Amino acid sequence: MRDRRKKNSNLDDNTGTSQDSLPLVNFGAKDNQRDYKNGQGDTEECPKLSWIHIPGQICQVVVVIAAGLLLAVVIGLFHAWCVNSIHENLLWFSHLKEVEREISFRTECGLYYSYYKQMLKAPSIQQGLYELIHDNTTESKRTINILQRMNIYQEVFLSILYKILPIQAYLEPIYFYIYTVFALQTVYVIALFITSWLLSDSWLAGALTGVWYTLNRVDTTRVEFTISLRENWSIPFFALQVAAITCYLRPHLKPIHQRVVLWLVFVSTFCFCLTWQFNQFVLLVQALIIFTLDCLDFFTAEQVVSLYLIQVLSLLLVWLLQFCNSMILGSLVLSFIVSALFIKHFQTRLKTGGFVTRVGKLALHTLLVLTLTFIINYSAKQILQVKSDEHIFKFIKAKFGFRETRDFDASLYLCEEAFGLLPLVTYERLAGTVLLYPYLCTLSVLFILLLLVALSNLSASGSGQTSREREEWTFRMRPDVAYNLLHTIFFGLLAFSTMRMKYLWTGHMCAFAAFGVCGKEVWTLSLRVIHCNTKTMMRLIRYSVPIIILAFLYYKFWPRLMEEISELREFYDPDTVELMEWIRLKTPKRAVFAGSMQLLAGIKLCTGRVLTNHPHYEDQALRERTRQVYQIYARQSAEEVHKVLSSVGADYIVLEDSICYERRHSRGCRLRDLLDLANGHIMDGSGENDPDLVPASHPRFCEAIKTSVPTYSMLFTRVFKNKTFHVYKLKKPKKKNKADSAGP
Repeated sequence: MRDRRKKNSNLDDNTGTSQDSLPLVNFGAKDNQRDYKNGQGDTEECPKLSWIHIPGQICQVVVVIAAGLLLAVVIGLFHAWCVNSIHENLLWFSHLKEVEREISFRTECGLYYSYYKQMLKAPSIQQGLYELIHDNTTESKRTINILQRMNIYQEVFLSILYKILPIQAYLEPIYFYIYTVFALQTVYVIALFITSWLLSDSWLAGALTGVWYTLNRVDTTRVEFTISLRENWSIPFFALQVAAITCYLRPHLKPIHQRVVLWLVFVSTFCFCLTWQFNQFVLLVQALIIFTLDCLDFFTAEQVVSLYLIQVLSLLLVWLLQFCNSMILGSLVLSFIVSALFIKHFQTRLKTGGFVTRVGKLALHTLLVLTLTFIINYSAKQILQVKSDEHIFKFIKAKFGFRETRDFDASLYLCEEAFGLLPLVTYERLAGTVLLYPYLCTLSVLFILLLLVALSNLSASGSGQTSREREEWTFRMRPDVAYNLLHTIFFGLLAFSTMRMKYLWTGHMCAFAAFGVCGKEVWTLSLRVIHCNTKTMMRLIRYSVPIIILAFLYYKFWPRLMEEISELREFYDPDTVELMEWIRLKTPKRAVFAGSMQLLAGIKLCTGRVLTNHPHYEDQALRERTRQVYQIYARQSAEEVHKVLSSVGADYIVLEDSICYERRHSRGCRLRDLLDLANGHIMDGSGENDPDLVPASHPRFCEAIKTSVPTYSMLFTRVFKNKTFHVYKLKKPKKKNKADSAGP
């Protein structure tokens, strides 16, 4: 341990940074960047890799960088091995039958994987693409363009890659898919490693980041049991984008290096947008971060415009690849960026004047940008008739109490735990791995510093002082540090409000906390307060503290991690397997099935049958159809349900006891309750009901159909049953005879 610390201490000497010569904070504000550019700044004051231009130390630099990157790859591969081992041991995946493996792709995961399977079964790539573009099995009585509707280019790319690579003989298609997703986890960890390394100038921070990410796996990823979820494809690219932006914002980056890094930002942003339908909302948060830092003078105009344009170009390119998907053009982020650039172009004197004047200008600027954003967005949605994402805005309004709603789609989200507030147990788990405490300390110190720097920047232009005089008393912060600080704040607030969004925050949280432990910024301020800010003390703390934390984590969590990885379980779902086998063997290949979204996705994957509805919810017509099909769990007459199912072309319905007699949710959030409320009916069970609700005139369909009453048996015939599922075939209603209708 002592030798490792000594080696890192020598590395610090070679960086040319002087710890005791640091001002209170000198992170590279706008004036500071200009001084460095003109050669007026002290090169030892800003943390940077200044020695990469010294010929005599090139070999040492290459060795250090290579060692750091090698460590990043090793930690990333270790994490991928962990999640793969847990996935294997959780299901005993290698010993499962093919149908059991496919059933393990639950809910929408099965839907996405089915297109990968469909492409592999196609006689040619061209035929496979044609079937996706003219798909008539995902939604009955409709032909839709899957490439336009869903973000499945990753499945298309993987299927083509599997066909052209000589790996079919020794690697099954499902393993090729799974290993690719787990390999992206390696990329994710490497990106976080690089981000913390760039911020702190110490790859010890990267090592600590990777260890924290793996130990907090419950809160940083769910890839081992939701393999094909879109976020598992996209978030690694988002982490790469953040690492590239961090590199781009570092001081003293040469123009040619800036162009190279900007290309990396563009490629990672494009891949992120292409693989997740919620890209627009994540990029909106990022655009707000850029806008805030631009207003507070942390970014140059060139940096702001470059980052904005990369977002716009990425979205437009995805728009083209998704056959002009109107949801992208109607996104808030595009409207916001256009508004911000337009207003910025005409407000040329925005950053002039005294403090009060500048604050007033910024308030007006923000108001104009937001107003123009909503005008452009409303106009675009009206012109393009965009309604694909309206359920998300209904959910947001209802979640924050802006409106009371019985809207079925919004209620589906509100009643799911994943869309509620981040539970307190999450913070307890994060604190247990010693992640939360350094994170909060770093966040608090740097946020206070950010406010001071912002006040200093806003006051600087009207103070009448020279740049050198301002430098003596103003605070400064590097733009890359400022960006990552606001990044963790904004996405932390998003995670706090909606638990499912925590996976956008917790990974970066690991990198930010490691930066606080291993970087100079927080320690410089802390040591100055106790008057111990010496070069030796700084080295000792920067390298001893992370090593102590790593030793503690190894001692406490390594046995627990190995025990978790080695724990053996087994997939067991005989009822679903029996259902899938029956459908595959006993029903026509073009039979149409109605049921819950989650189950139908599995039916499509395992049997290839036609569906009435599915879990990809970003389409208004599909949402309305889903609400109609779900009347099988509401209080409706047999005739009404038969009419609805016939209108969507259903041949069979699959009823699930777990939904019909649901107990997982409390009263008011059970699916049958949501349907009753949407239909204006009183809910089941004891409890209060709104005064405008009325008793239903019919029994609950999913219960009444099992009684074999003639009203139901005339229209439906039970063809399959087990402990979990009941399958009924729709009959064609008999036409009444004229004599019968005429009467005696």
